[in-house]
Amino acid sequence: MTKKQKKMLVRILVAAAMVVVLNTLPITGIVSTVLYMATYLLIGYDILKKAGKGIVNGQVFDENFLMAVATIGAIALAVYEKSGEYNEAIAVMLFYQVGEWFQSYAVGKSRKNITALMDIRPDYANIERNGKLERVDPDEVAIGSEIIVQPGEKVPIDGIIIEGTSALNTSALTGESMPREAAEGDEAISGCINMTGVLRIKTTKEFGESTVSKILQLVEESSSRKSKSEDFISKFAKIYTPAVCAAALLLAVLPPIFNMVSGNPANWANWIYSALTFLVISCPCALVVSVPLSFFAGIGGASKEGVLIKGSNYMETFSQTKVVVFDKTGTLTQGVFEVNGIHHNQMEEEKLLEYAALAECSSSHPISKSLQRAYGKEIDRNRVTDIEEISGHGLIAKVDGVSVAAGNAKLMKKLGISYADCHSIGTIIHVAIDGVYAGHIVISDIEKPNSKKAIAALKKAGVEKTVMLTGDAKRVGEKVAADLGIDEVHSELLPGDKVAQVERLLTQKQLKAKLAFVGDGINDAPVLGRADIGIAMGAMGSDAAIEAADVVLMDDDPMKIAKGIKISRKCIAIVYQNIVFALVVKVICLGLGAVGIANMWMAIFADVGVTVIAVLNAIRALRVHNL
Repeated sequence: MTKKQKKMLVRILVAAAMVVVLNTLPITGIVSTVLYMATYLLIGYDILKKAGKGIVNGQVFDENFLMAVATIGAIALAVYEKSGEYNEAIAVMLFYQVGEWFQSYAVGKSRKNITALMDIRPDYANIERNGKLERVDPDEVAIGSEIIVQPGEKVPIDGIIIEGTSALNTSALTGESMPREAAEGDEAISGCINMTGVLRIKTTKEFGESTVSKILQLVEESSSRKSKSEDFISKFAKIYTPAVCAAALLLAVLPPIFNMVSGNPANWANWIYSALTFLVISCPCALVVSVPLSFFAGIGGASKEGVLIKGSNYMETFSQTKVVVFDKTGTLTQGVFEVNGIHHNQMEEEKLLEYAALAECSSSHPISKSLQRAYGKEIDRNRVTDIEEISGHGLIAKVDGVSVAAGNAKLMKKLGISYADCHSIGTIIHVAIDGVYAGHIVISDIEKPNSKKAIAALKKAGVEKTVMLTGDAKRVGEKVAADLGIDEVHSELLPGDKVAQVERLLTQKQLKAKLAFVGDGINDAPVLGRADIGIAMGAMGSDAAIEAADVVLMDDDPMKIAKGIKISRKCIAIVYQNIVFALVVKVICLGLGAVGIANMWMAIFADVGVTVIAVLNAIRALRVHNL
């Protein structure tokens, strides 16, 4: 509990105690009035202050104005009638503040998840100078610098480990409690906590471009992206509040005038009391507070589980997902390619692999990396010239002055070179030397352990169709899709073809159903942007993923997709529950207030009671761990 919450709670308890004392002890006259007014000001001075500021700033019609008018009006009536009955005015303020306290508590509880994420922000970086460690601002560390991260410290900037081994705690980023082993050559992501050994890291990004900075920026911006429900409530409140103020004024004036015209007693006091009751009932606190709070709690709960949703608008779209389209490599498979076979003609196996590895040396594609690993020797880039990459086909380069073409069957057809089909399952890299076919290399990707479970979990969560898009050969794509239980697969696609397939699927889906595309976020930015909801997998350290996606999964576990959908659906269900509950109670009580049946105590329930119930319901959006 914060200091502000404690202070508010003390005010509530003191005011409540004073009301009990004033109604118990035989205090009357001016002393009683002064003590009641002191109690009223103790519990309501901040509401009156906010109402006054709103009037001065031209923002009159809000809940503070309604509370101020209703309670001051009730006090004025008590003075006019000389009844000394100030309990109702104080009770309205007291219970309103109870509702505000519950709201503050709920916001604080949901904010803890966001704060836990914010704690990943590093305060310093260690630079070694003259044999001593010196703490510097992470913003001052340039790319390519060497930093030291000691046990217990946060990794301040993305980089590559050049010395040391350790276990890294990534729970603040991924929601996973299991530490990850890290050694020389591995990537270290900012925001992780170094648990055991000392690490020397060579930075690969500036602090402002590091993963931790990107994530914190997204979290800070998430509240600014409002859902349709939030926009509706904001617009509703702007029209609704002035309308009920006008209705209350008419309720206070028209019935007495009608009575006077009819020759009956005007009963001004009764109708003014009914109008004040009407104002308290009409306060839109439950909607204005609970709907944004539900989204805030949902986003906070999701972030704790390693699912970063960029805003409540994306939460709403995510909840309606019925079609999920996957990229294959790095999403459903590990993206760790291995050379499983080398089928050659007259050339030696080792020489064929050497030519292919050298030709592919400039590419960062996982297949190229696998060829280089299989070659196992240091790559001398001086041996390679005239590199030409043909998108979706492969590479042509000169190695030691010899022309080498390495790529798929489309490359061989493009060059007019006859090639041998391979019946092995995997990605086939055909190699031609000086225009003569030399053989091919079989490379296979490895499916992620949870991919099959993830597809089953999506179908259980109500996803109607799963689709896989891949640039791999048809045979490879179909095998992976069959293994995982995917409904539809499209293979041998260029990046532009993937966009076209998503466009086609968007036209086929039902009107209210939403399509999500899941990719590794590096080569899939155009498709991520075109889908109704873009989801980046394994996005730690991937700028393209963080920028292009609407939802970022902070590790590479595809099971988190179904988890994210369930979280968003629970959140949206809570939002609708609060809207319906608040509106139904308000309409009933407003109707009773308009005909003079409702009293101030019913008004307190219609306002504060409904708000407290809606806020407590909103807190449930935080409880997402067991979904």
